[in-house]
Amino acid sequence: MNTIVKQIEKAQPFFKKLSANIYLQAVRDGFISLMPIIIFSSLFILVSAVPNIWGFYWPTNVNDGLMKIYNFSMGVLSLMAAANVARALTKNLNLRLPKINQIPTAAVMFSSQISFLLVAVDPFTNKAGALFFTEGYMGTKGLLAAFLVGFIVPNIYYFSFKNHLTLKMPDAVPQNISSAFANIIPFALATSFFGLFDVFFRMATGTNLAAWIIQVLAPLFTAADGYVGLAIVYGAMAFFWFIGIQGPSIVEPAVTAIYLTNVETNMKIFQAGGHATHILAQGTQYFVATLGGTGATLVITYMFALWAKSKELKAIGRAAAIPVTFGVNEPILFGAPLILNPIFFIPFIGAPIVNVWLFKIFVDYLGMNGFMYNLPWTTPGPIGLYMGVGFSVQALILVALLLVVDVAIYYPFFKAYDMQKVQEEADKAVEAEANGESGVETTDAVVATDAGDIPLGLTKDKKDLNILVICAGGGTSGILANALNKMAKEKDLPIEAAAAAYGAHGDLLPDMDVTVLAPQMDAMKDSLKKEADASNVKMITTSGKQYIDLTRHADKALSFIVDKLKGNDADQAEGDKK
Repeated sequence: MNTIVKQIEKAQPFFKKLSANIYLQAVRDGFISLMPIIIFSSLFILVSAVPNIWGFYWPTNVNDGLMKIYNFSMGVLSLMAAANVARALTKNLNLRLPKINQIPTAAVMFSSQISFLLVAVDPFTNKAGALFFTEGYMGTKGLLAAFLVGFIVPNIYYFSFKNHLTLKMPDAVPQNISSAFANIIPFALATSFFGLFDVFFRMATGTNLAAWIIQVLAPLFTAADGYVGLAIVYGAMAFFWFIGIQGPSIVEPAVTAIYLTNVETNMKIFQAGGHATHILAQGTQYFVATLGGTGATLVITYMFALWAKSKELKAIGRAAAIPVTFGVNEPILFGAPLILNPIFFIPFIGAPIVNVWLFKIFVDYLGMNGFMYNLPWTTPGPIGLYMGVGFSVQALILVALLLVVDVAIYYPFFKAYDMQKVQEEADKAVEAEANGESGVETTDAVVATDAGDIPLGLTKDKKDLNILVICAGGGTSGILANALNKMAKEKDLPIEAAAAAYGAHGDLLPDMDVTVLAPQMDAMKDSLKKEADASNVKMITTSGKQYIDLTRHADKALSFIVDKLKGNDADQAEGDKK
């Protein structure tokens, strides 16, 4: 097993490069800011449809009002996705351009929305001559077309700005007016490209681009919902995380469109009185395959906390139990560790696959519906599963079965690792006794930091040290940021810490003095370094166990950040001298 893991580690640089691909980042980042819309609209579906399970139906006008909010949010999701993916990609492309020649983000977003409408919406007129738009592909069905538009439009703008294909105004013209004219040529190129493309594409296929993509990829959607497809999707997520790369960052962009389309389709089938059988969904990922986080780590965390004889594993399990319950499993991934640990290779990848196969069996043969509602990823897994499929009795049975099966899968490997750690602890105790030491393991000395230790002279506002912690989903970063803020309040320290998911950090970053990257951001550190440098923000990277230790000891974390900040500044000054 060690040999296998070592061979896998050799491929890590390739997968890190893949994870940092700007187009995958654009899809992922674009959707992060759309999640409030997806969750918000789903609340109205819950209120509208869930009472039907118990035979209660809202009056027609009330139900229409609830569905109007849903249709005017999720119903135009692809239109917003086209703009948001384009915005995220433009942010990356702008890092390649001089600061005095930046692509205007708002213009790219408007151009992307118009371009998407051209290739995904069918216009028609009624007998009175009034113009209407069909909305069928403005929702989840048009997402793949939206991604393509979101990729192409920013590149047209990038080509135009890089090669100065813009209208130049005299120096006497105010900057805001001059910038507006600079947008004309790239805007015309982008919209004209998609306008002409739409004309010829409809002539060749008889339909719009969004509808054609759905037709062509329908077999792929079906295959992805099968046992082999499910094993590939969720096995890949666990595999990437096992080698230290945030798995969903690679896999999710490829299946996001299927996720959202399947959930909406399941809901419509359920409302029509049918059996919702589509499997791939965000809920399947959050609450079934990755129950407690990638690797289905809910049970192994509590096994450490309750059954481990190793003092270290018991302490790690107890510290990680609450975060893992809410889907934040980095404390157990890096604390145990589980990732790159040969002992856990098989259960870490196998448990998610078995979980999702059991879910499919319950849907295919026991009458349970697939996921019909999108819920926040921090919903505890068993609750999310029960709610997401419509509060069915089968879901309660499945929850219990998943927990039992995951325990059975992890138990032999847990016992082996626990015995190994117990032996290591015993050997350390014997060695300590032989050396005349107490045998009690102590933590590294913590440097007490007070207000006078904080280098406010290096901050932007000279008043507070502003810290941004970035992780993949905003969960782990929130633990560290909250710990820092709590300590700052208790000790009256001039620091403010904020947490952000990668992709939602862009608006916060320019106002910060330093950004701390959680270990799962290792694959994105190069692009984040460019962003940090452009905003004059110091960037600090962390390793796995080091980061977990920092989340537990806020004073040590602050000392670490201050030392790095002072060191970075000294290094920069030395570099300037050279």
